[in-house]
Amino acid sequence: MRLPAILLLAAFPAVSAMAAEDVIFTGGARMRFDRHEIIGSKVRLYNPDGFVEIDLSRIQGFEPIEPDPGTIPLPAAATAQSTPASASQPALSPQQLADAAADKYGLPRTLVRLVMETESGNQKNAVSPKGAIGLMQLMPDTAQALGADPTDPVQNVDAGARYLRDLLQKYDGLLWHALAAYNAGPGAVDKYKGVPPYAETILYVKKIDQQYRKTESSQ
Repeated sequence: MRLPAILLLAAFPAVSAMAAEDVIFTGGARMRFDRHEIIGSKVRLYNPDGFVEIDLSRIQGFEPIEPDPGTIPLPAAATAQSTPASASQPALSPQQLADAAADKYGLPRTLVRLVMETESGNQKNAVSPKGAIGLMQLMPDTAQALGADPTDPVQNVDAGARYLRDLLQKYDGLLWHALAAYNAGPGAVDKYKGVPPYAETILYVKKIDQQYRKTESSQ
């Protein structure tokens, strides 16, 4: 009998590492990483920029990626020579990424910066206990729906700003509704027809709104 491609968590020891694999999250989202390492109740998911660490309970399993037999690895020297010149350029700062995404989606730069700072403290590798990833703290399911890799800072911020714009459009420009939906989900906002009575969400909305108004009025 052939075993299924998805390897369940129970089949792995306390510390495990594999190469080139899809990670299947409990919500059904699927993302590709170089390998993983299980440390107690946490799992580290490695990519070329480093790793993100989330609760093991957020992961359903891992699916190894079969290498393409027709692919011949290039020598290190050849790979270095074929690297485009742009790859050596310094990476954009979180603030620059926020400004670029804000301009792209017609949002105030201050607003996107504040959401990013409140979400992650401008930390590219931030991961919440619930599994939200990156600068704009995208959940894997949300990132998948937006077609973005949340571990890539550029894609993360771009997708986060696009999601915020979509929420503003959904709620006819009502900032509190959009911010609450970003924090607690549109379902909660729709259920309560406004900011849901969650302490975290209320503080989140008030903090960003007050800082946004203060910054905009001083300019």
